Amino acid sequence: MENIINVKNPALTNIVTKLRNMNTNSYLFRKYVSEAGRILLLEALKDEKLLNKKIKIWIGEYEFPEIDEEKYVFIPIMRAGLPMLDGVFEVLKNAKAGFLAIKRDEKTLESTLYYERIPPLYGKIAVILDPMVATGGSLDYAVKVVKDKSPDKIISLNIIGAREGLKRISDNHPYIKVFIAQIDEKLNDKGYIIPGIGDAGDRAFNTE
Repeated sequence: MENIINVKNPALTNIVTKLRNMNTNSYLFRKYVSEAGRILLLEALKDEKLLNKKIKIWIGEYEFPEIDEEKYVFIPIMRAGLPMLDGVFEVLKNAKAGFLAIKRDEKTLESTLYYERIPPLYGKIAVILDPMVATGGSLDYAVKVVKDKSPDKIISLNIIGAREGLKRISDNHPYIKVFIAQIDEKLNDKGYIIPGIGDAGDRAFNTE
């Protein structure tokens, strides 16, 4: 799974432990998910190219390198991916956003798209945001939807994943890079990550 990058960062490890703790309330849970998204994006940007741009400074015009922020489109998978959006926008404030809502059938574990609002992606860098990669079904579906819109590149930022789901993504989409904080032991018989963090969407928005 060469395209799966397990990000090693003590601050990120600390955040994941806070997310695992069931005593973390929904407000703090969202904040930690947001911060994890920010750190993962910073890691992903290490591979990105900079453009030279002339700007006006105190002694005249000078050329300096910068990120072409408007080339990036952040696409959270709702609901759980929404808090990550705040974190990544802290890094690239002029990026755009799109939205995908994908529901997993708890019996068949199959994913279904029920809402899509994505701006044109031709020539863009699409960054998919989703805290969890369990079976990989939702992310697999999201990548297919995004790929059909012909972006230059697809990146996925994820907080926790199971090896089964990550292998599915690596096998089906070897052309994308997945940046993930931690890879957990396994899936249970219901397709949930063990040890995991529970249902990220429910915990983030205090629903059941």
